Amino acid sequence: MELFDLSGKTAIITGSTRGIGEAIAHRMAEHGANVVISSRKADACEKVTAEINAKFPDKAMAVPCNISSKEDLQRLVDTTNDKWGKVDSLVCNAAVNPFYGSAADIPDDAFDKIMSSNVKSNHWLCNMVLPQMIERKEGNITIVSSIGGLKGSPVLGAYCISKAADFQLARNLAVEFGQHNIRVNAIAPGLIKTDFAKALWDNPETLERSTSNAPLRRIGLPDEIAGAAVFLSSKAGAFMTGQGLVIDGGVTIS
Repeated sequence: MELFDLSGKTAIITGSTRGIGEAIAHRMAEHGANVVISSRKADACEKVTAEINAKFPDKAMAVPCNISSKEDLQRLVDTTNDKWGKVDSLVCNAAVNPFYGSAADIPDDAFDKIMSSNVKSNHWLCNMVLPQMIERKEGNITIVSSIGGLKGSPVLGAYCISKAADFQLARNLAVEFGQHNIRVNAIAPGLIKTDFAKALWDNPETLERSTSNAPLRRIGLPDEIAGAAVFLSSKAGAFMTGQGLVIDGGVTIS
């Protein structure tokens, strides 16, 4: 347990009111971390915060935040610092995908929204927490990317471009800030049973296509991603940086 102990650490997890982000928040709190629950909707933030605090008293705080707003992101960091004095771990999980279809048909505003929310917002938020991590000579950042960033797609093209960029963002920051004992990694989930990916698993035929060539022959669950975030934020992951941790049931090897 000591290798994965997060006692005394504080983590911000964006997009943490459902799916993968919520699972990460629960597991990080379980391992001792103070966790900041954040998404656009205040009531959703309060609900998850209450659930975590019921199991792990005073371990969670709700800070609603729209990741497309630089001011909101700064308030997220400032509120965390005011409450717990520091940010030890940042998990950039929030993302959007407003378009499903051919690359030839995506509207410019949808393309721009994907790039802004999935890449630029992560860039902003990382730069907001890095100065204090540099000062302490310690910190870690985990960006939740996707196996979409490793493969081509005929229907999720812009989203996949954004996730490929997230891998590169992690590598760039790892190289630049490793000298300050700051680690930056990405997690690349495969198809996970979340509302975000519902279009890819809700239809039995689509689900069959998605899993027929997967070695494990199934889709994943949010909690099966959460452990990786705990690992990357703890002493267990102390020598890992600049990497993309693929958790996909074997889809990318088959």
